[in-house]
Amino acid sequence: MRWVRYAHGGAEGFGTLEGEAIQPYQGDLFGGAVPADAALALSDVTLLAPVRPARFIGLWNNYRALAEKQGNAIPEGPLFFLKSPGSIIGPGAPIRTPAGYTGKVLYEGELGLVIGKRVSNADEAEAEAAIFGLTCVNDVTALDILTADPSFPQWARAKSPDGFGPVGPCIASGLDWRSLTVRVALNGRVRQDYPCSDMILPPARIVSAISREMTLEPGDLIAVGTALGALPMRPGMEVAVTIEGIGTLANPFDPPAA
Repeated sequence: MRWVRYAHGGAEGFGTLEGEAIQPYQGDLFGGAVPADAALALSDVTLLAPVRPARFIGLWNNYRALAEKQGNAIPEGPLFFLKSPGSIIGPGAPIRTPAGYTGKVLYEGELGLVIGKRVSNADEAEAEAAIFGLTCVNDVTALDILTADPSFPQWARAKSPDGFGPVGPCIASGLDWRSLTVRVALNGRVRQDYPCSDMILPPARIVSAISREMTLEPGDLIAVGTALGALPMRPGMEVAVTIEGIGTLANPFDPPAA
C-alpha cells in the first residue's frame, strides 16, 4: 500500500494512493485507520509530506561504495545526526536557503524508514517489525555551514533550515529494501543511481541500535544515508528522487534573491 497525506478543500487528510486516485481514510495512520468518503482525483489535491515525525534522524557513511571512495572506515554502528522536523516539505514545494546564505547546497537522495509503533531497546526482529514503510528523502545540506567552524562541524544547523527536508511522495509498505535503487536527477539528468543493497547497516540493525539510545515513536523518520553522486545544486534546478514502488519526489531549488 502507498499512504499519502494531502490538502483538499481547505482541509488535510490521509489515504492510500491507487493509480490516479486517493482513497481517504480516517482514524490513526499507524493503527486503526479505516476507509472513509469517496475517492478523490489525484489532480484535485495537493500532496503533502506523508509523515510528520517528532524525530528526524539521518545517517552518515552507510554505503560501502562511498565509504571506499572517501577512505572512511566501515562503521560498526549507525553514525547519525538530527534534522529538525520543521525542515520537512512535501512534493513540489521549493527548497530555499536561509536568508543571506550564498554557499553550496547539496542534494542527497536517500531511502527513508518510517516507524509505525513505539520501539525502545529493541532487538533486530522487534526493530524490523516496527518499520511501517519506506519513503523518499532528499537530505539537503548547506555545505558551507557544515564546515564553517573547523572545531565543530555543524550537522544539525547545516541540515535543518526550513525546506531542507523534502519527503514523499508516499509511504510504501510491503517493499523489500534490498531490491530497491535510489535515483536522483537534476533537470532530468541522473546524477545518483545506487542500490540500497550496498547499505552497510541494514534497516533493522539501524532501528535496533538507535532504539537503545532513544525511544522511537510512530511517525518518526530515519534517512539511511546516501551514496556516490551527491553534488551542489544551482538555482532553478529541479531535483527528483525516485525509488521504484515509492515514486518520485521532485522539488525545485529556488533560493531567495541575495
